[in-house]
Amino acid sequence: MSGFHPQKVFISACFGMLIYGIVMTVLGSILPSVILKFDLDKADAGSLFVMLSFGIVGGSLVFGPLVDRFGYKPLLTASAGLIILTFQGIAHAPSVYLLYAAIFCTGFAGGAINGGTNALVSDISEGRRGSRLTYLGVFFGIGAFGVPLLLGSLLDRFSYEAIISTVGAMIVLPLLLFLVLQFPRPKHNRGFPLTESAGLFRQRPLILFGFVLFFQGGLEMSMGGWSATYFLEVHEVASRYSVLLLSLFWFGLTLARFFQGRILLSMSGSTVLDISFALSLAGSLVLLLSGHTGIAVAGLFVVGIGFAAIFPVILSFVGEMYARLSGTAFSIVFVIALGGGMSVPWLIGILADRIGLQTAMMIIPFCVAGGFIVYRVAMRYQNRSEVVSAGETA
Repeated sequence: MSGFHPQKVFISACFGMLIYGIVMTVLGSILPSVILKFDLDKADAGSLFVMLSFGIVGGSLVFGPLVDRFGYKPLLTASAGLIILTFQGIAHAPSVYLLYAAIFCTGFAGGAINGGTNALVSDISEGRRGSRLTYLGVFFGIGAFGVPLLLGSLLDRFSYEAIISTVGAMIVLPLLLFLVLQFPRPKHNRGFPLTESAGLFRQRPLILFGFVLFFQGGLEMSMGGWSATYFLEVHEVASRYSVLLLSLFWFGLTLARFFQGRILLSMSGSTVLDISFALSLAGSLVLLLSGHTGIAVAGLFVVGIGFAAIFPVILSFVGEMYARLSGTAFSIVFVIALGGGMSVPWLIGILADRIGLQTAMMIIPFCVAGGFIVYRVAMRYQNRSEVVSAGETA
């Protein structure tokens, strides 16, 4: 891995994660406007999230073998370039079918850039993966926080189409950074170890960690996708203000990750996760059961704080256990995670048309509980040291 500057590479990964934060929140931020423009019902709106998630799954499937075989530079540059184009498609799609296509392609490129940046930081951060992955996640939060904040601030002066088009054009800046920097060499530039990679599917801790992220992926997609609409319909908040309230969820997540990067240098990842699940459950119940808008907003903020550590810490466990094939291992857990990212917000959309959005979103605290249970089972396997490196079978 010689010939590259680790700090510069880490900074470039942070810009990549910033892009993914934008990708993950753009649909939820513009959803109220899209529903009005294309006259969609809740089920159709939920299908948009399914398309985004299918795209992310596709990108997550291919990034691991690609970076293990060809390195990070081709993947990151191609993904950023595609996102520049697809954001113009989201902004200017004349029909809902072209919007579906643009959202799918955005998700594909976003999934690849998310997986690639996480695997990259894991590879260059031996001994402090949890902390560095958490700091990487701060930039996801900045991107995720920035889009609803920008839309909420500017929608009274500009159309959402103009704002999204401009945001897409700005991604050319990190694209240029990816083009000029030197990245770590491919791990397997003489051929990809198919047999060893296939053995990862028999690793019970890896699969269980993936299912922790299945629940977490569903939670983050649902909170990011439905919260603005929830405050619009349940608390009768004006559209532009409901989008601003959504930004508080991402602000809580970003703020918590900033401090957790230091906390993880002195506190175990498992302890941080126990606290995170407790905060997530408490915050989601406050959000959904309170009839007072201010208290519900506080619950939304706490949920963001609770969610902050779960993805980075779980990924740090995976990176430590499967360092030789980190890209492929990350692909596996991301694909499992995105199964939740597809199914949970889609299910909320289906149920919302039948029983109302507030009741449908009660799925969220149950997903928090499910994620915690699977996490505790996964930690039992890890503590028994059934698997300590890639290639061993359970």
